[in-house]
This record gives sequence, structure tokens and C-alpha cells, in this order.
Amino acid sequence: MKELTQAEQQIMEYLWQIEAGFVRDIREKFPEPRPAYNTVSTIIRILERKGVVGHRNFGKSHQYYPLISKSEYRRRRFKDVLKKHFSNSYRSFLSFFTKDQDVSLTELEEMKRMIDEEIQKRKGGSDG
Repeated sequence: MKELTQAEQQIMEYLWQIEAGFVRDIREKFPEPRPAYNTVSTIIRILERKGVVGHRNFGKSHQYYPLISKSEYRRRRFKDVLKKHFSNSYRSFLSFFTKDQDVSLTELEEMKRMIDEEIQKRKGGSDG
């Protein structure tokens, strides 16, 4: 999947929120000063070419909708980062994340709790 620009990601965020909409609907989600209608329309067409947005015809108008969920997009982007920067190693990523980032002890403990819970689920909930 091609990486999205900041502007493309912003439009996708709005599309994920509204689930489907016309250019005017997407444009209305932006804070003032809103981008020009043609700007939003151009970015939407780029997103279509990238395969992340589809449309339905309503006469001369098009209603746009995401072809990929937000969670799927995040998953694919994370896999790209993992491959590009960490040689596809979760261990390298975790080492970087826990040692080189400003992560509080509370956040580390919460992550450990989440990992422990997932381990228990995968073991079938057994205690040992």
C-alpha cells in the first residue's frame, strides 16, 4: 500500500467518521479556513487511484466511501514501518520503543498487562 500524505490521511479520517459522503460533506468536516472544493476533490481522486476510496454515482455527483477500514490501514502502515525500520522484527521494535522513547513506567506496566492478557488468551485462558 502506498503511503498517504498528511492531506490524504486527513480526508481519510473524515471519510472514516462519516462512512460515505460527497466532496461537500468531507469539506464541511474541515475546520475554518476550509480547503477549496477543488482541492478536496483532487485529493479524493488521488485516493481512488491509490485504491483506498471508492465511489457511487448519483447523476453527475459522486458519493465517496473508504475501501479500507481505519484499523486495516493502521495495521498495514505498521507492518510497513516494522519492515522498513526494524527488519520485520517485533523484538527490535519493542526494544526501540521501550528503551529509546519517553514512555512512562505506568505506560510500560499497562503494555505489560495487555501483553500478559493476550498471552493468556492465546494459551486458552489456562494458568500455566
